Amino acid sequence: MRFNLTMLLCTIGLVSLVGCGQAPTSTASNTSEPSPISTTAASPATSPSTAAQDQYPELLDVVTKTQAAVEANDFAKAQDEFDQFEGVWSQVEDGIKEKSSESYDAIEGDMDQITSALRSSKADQATSSLQALSDHIKSIP
Repeated sequence: MRFNLTMLLCTIGLVSLVGCGQAPTSTASNTSEPSPISTTAASPATSPSTAAQDQYPELLDVVTKTQAAVEANDFAKAQDEFDQFEGVWSQVEDGIKEKSSESYDAIEGDMDQITSALRSSKADQATSSLQALSDHIKSIP
């Protein structure tokens, strides 16, 4: 008898839970008025690119300014702009390393390549390395 009572209570509990998880159905007639219950799709998750732009705008700003100086063929200014990256990077690098050591390592490697390209005034190499850096920053989880 006790087993039957337990099964009955479990069944009632499950039916209640299932009923709570379903949206109530509308009993409104087909009129031009909208139903009080809206069934909108969930908003898409924030892409890594958008998240990184929100989380690390200072890093991306330095990359953009450095790229503009490279495009203007002003490598002295590009170096000055990129020197600011280290200051911003030092404030966030530990957090990024905790989130993703792969992203951290990629960014560190990009920084070395950019510094080398700027010192040797290699615009193509600097541009591709800056793009890689930007992509790595945007892909931080």
